[in-house]
Amino acid sequence: MTSNVRVRVAPSPTGDPHIGTAYQALFNYAFARRHGGQFVLRIEDTDRERSHVSSERAILDSLRWLGLQWDEGPDVGGPHGPYRQSERLELYQDAAYRLLESGHAYRDFMTREELQELRQREQANKTFEHYERRDRDLPSEESEARAAAGEVHTVRLKVPLDGECTLQDLLRGEIRREWAIVDDQVLLKSDGFPTYHLANVVDDHEMGITHVIRGEEWINSVPKHLLLYTALGWEPPVFCHLPLLRNNDANKTKLSKRKNPTSIHYFRDAGFLAPCLVNYLALMGISRAEGEEKMALGDFVDDFDLEDVSLGGPVFDIDKLRWLNARYIREDLSPTALREALREWALSDENLDRIVPLAQPRLQTLSDWGHLTAFFFADDVAPDPELLTLKGKEPAEIVSILQIVTWRLEQLREWNLEALEETLRDCCDRFELKMRDFTRPLYVAISGSASSTPLFDSMLVLGPDLSRMRLRRAVDALGGLSKKRLKATEKQMQALWRD
Repeated sequence: MTSNVRVRVAPSPTGDPHIGTAYQALFNYAFARRHGGQFVLRIEDTDRERSHVSSERAILDSLRWLGLQWDEGPDVGGPHGPYRQSERLELYQDAAYRLLESGHAYRDFMTREELQELRQREQANKTFEHYERRDRDLPSEESEARAAAGEVHTVRLKVPLDGECTLQDLLRGEIRREWAIVDDQVLLKSDGFPTYHLANVVDDHEMGITHVIRGEEWINSVPKHLLLYTALGWEPPVFCHLPLLRNNDANKTKLSKRKNPTSIHYFRDAGFLAPCLVNYLALMGISRAEGEEKMALGDFVDDFDLEDVSLGGPVFDIDKLRWLNARYIREDLSPTALREALREWALSDENLDRIVPLAQPRLQTLSDWGHLTAFFFADDVAPDPELLTLKGKEPAEIVSILQIVTWRLEQLREWNLEALEETLRDCCDRFELKMRDFTRPLYVAISGSASSTPLFDSMLVLGPDLSRMRLRRAVDALGGLSKKRLKATEKQMQALWRD
């Protein structure tokens, strides 16, 4: 293979930096380094409602912490920039216009209200009416005239009505999909912003990406992407779809934050070592003999062969990760190095300066420091279900309240004292509770104790990842949420914040 290999990882800045992003970044990075190619970081921020600069910063910080440095990206530049999709809109709009001109796309003038009504009818009748094809055969003159008159519309891909698409996957071989089950994908939204599908294809072409290495959840999108490459007269890249990370449960479900920590920053804040986490992610795709699980990133790159990646659903077992991390601490760190690692992790002067003022009013002796502040230096405080009480509420109601609080905190774009206070007081008011009662289970979830250092300040020090994970574990400690109860809780939150 020649050194013109170019691969990319393209996360969306819409939440916490996900461990799945690190997993895909690692395999792209290793492939590029193994073949002397280039590793590109691209930010897919066309979801204007959910994208945020703080999330982008978190993604960059987390991948740097892991040592997965990119050759081109929004912070380092490169010959194919800009590397944020929101700065490349003209390219997508030009591509959409080319597709309209060539007849491979069409304008859809269906309104939101019409679309919603049709979807409700589909759900009621359990049918699929191909709602998007109403305007598929409009004469081009009429379509252009209505658009020129300012009529709101989207641009959709014109997918074949019959036959099948055959695609090749580097790991999976030949895959076939019938066109009849592929919808006419929206390419350009009514606000002029592209969907993932158009922007992805345009960017991969314009940036010279030779191999698209991503998660298997995108396999069903490949027919649309291949159709776009053909319609635009471009050579498609090689596709390789990695197996999804799985929870360590009976059904080996897709890794989710309901059952596992998924934020890269959680693992950093919980005291895992970056080389260990990278090592463990590498084990998600390759096999190693027992006793030989440890390997440096450079060794992984030197031996890496993408075609050897196992297709078995890799299980992300946090207990095994802890075991591997213990080996790194014992085998790779001298006492001096461990002391420095502890300082860098949580015992820095900066972090202690934040904790000392919170603990000092509650200290009777210096030895009280240990039990009072221990929760700041732990990833799990194992809350006692008997302490997770709320005056006048049954356990099932408390579970729903804790879950809703978690969801509200997940929506915070900035983790600061003002935002925390505003969010939690708003929750308290909407639940029509007294603050003293409302905070009791929160204290227990966050610190493991019914009374501790000030709640809001403590959550600020812990950070978003540890704080939200502890709330999720408190939900689990009370029995968790069934699918039925989860849906009811979602409706409860929607009703409470209807305004």
